Amino acid sequence: MLDEALDLFLGSRCVGCDLPGRMLCPTCRDGLSTRARVAWPSPVPEGLVTPWVAEAYDGAVKALVVGHKDRGQWGHRRVLGDLLAHAVHGAAAHLDPAVPLLLVPVPSRPGAGRRRGYEATEALVRRACTRVRRERPAAVVPLLVSRGAADQAGLDAGDRAANVAGSMHCRTAALARAGRRWSRAHVLVCDDVLTTGSTAREAQRALEAVGLPPAAVVAVAATRRRGAGGASAAGSTGDPAVGSGRRRG
Repeated sequence: MLDEALDLFLGSRCVGCDLPGRMLCPTCRDGLSTRARVAWPSPVPEGLVTPWVAEAYDGAVKALVVGHKDRGQWGHRRVLGDLLAHAVHGAAAHLDPAVPLLLVPVPSRPGAGRRRGYEATEALVRRACTRVRRERPAAVVPLLVSRGAADQAGLDAGDRAANVAGSMHCRTAALARAGRRWSRAHVLVCDDVLTTGSTAREAQRALEAVGLPPAAVVAVAATRRRGAGGASAAGSTGDPAVGSGRRRG
């Protein structure tokens, strides 16, 4: 009855299967991942810490991210935030459980949040944090600020890295507060989508510059990129410290 009413009054349809009703039907929601995996981009930015994601960036997940970030569909933050929480849990499983987590959102370009009416990535991180806190201490601290970079659409890995280089820095006041309260914490860089890893690496650099080296990068999803031998980079899994030849940060 709810789906029929939504279809009648709002004309809404599931972003996954196009079924009339909710914007994500129960079947498509149940099909989303509940586990995290390591997803190395290809090529890997020099020194990037281990990236964890919950999903591949396609299908319903892509529609949810685009809707939340570009179309003002605020309600998607619940599903996307829960996926991000899975990625956080995946990264945290390799960290000391007695040490709290400091979740640092990747910032939007200047003015994007004002135009949208909310900070898209920070909203997802705050939703994820509410789930993570059920198992261990965690906090969201928006330490990073973007000085501005061009739109990344259509850029290859090298161009993306050049575009975002030096584009982020840490907020002095937020850093001081975090230092007082979270002097000993595992720092995680949090984003919605991992593409080439350039943005995550720039966020990592900005945090390292103020003495807060991230333990990992976490994201809702990773794009499917083809690596050496035809392997899908978004689907790569395994122990991040073993065997892959990836450079650790």
